[in-house]
Amino acid sequence: MRRPSKPLVWLRGEIKTPPFSADTRLEAGLLLRRLQEGERLAMPASRPMPSIGPRCHELRITDSSREWRIVYRLDSDAIVIAEVFAKTTRQTPDRVLSDCRRRLKMYDEST
Repeated sequence: MRRPSKPLVWLRGEIKTPPFSADTRLEAGLLLRRLQEGERLAMPASRPMPSIGPRCHELRITDSSREWRIVYRLDSDAIVIAEVFAKTTRQTPDRVLSDCRRRLKMYDEST
């Protein structure tokens, strides 16, 4: 018997064309669907982000001209999307890390 799919909870960001190319948007959608169905993704598609919090990860998606990141948390009842951004530096900017922490804290306090 198949498990029910977890919903996506979007706290920030969206995946649409533009700025995502059609192929990149499809790849992001497929990776998110795999997460919803309970699959645990590993490198190179996903990387843990303990600096944001427990169960936090980033999807790593390469477009023809940029690198995209989707920061998410695996909750027992949902996949919580905290941020979608174009990667422009080697290290994730401090602003992105702190914004994700703040959004997830606000989400936890509201549920």
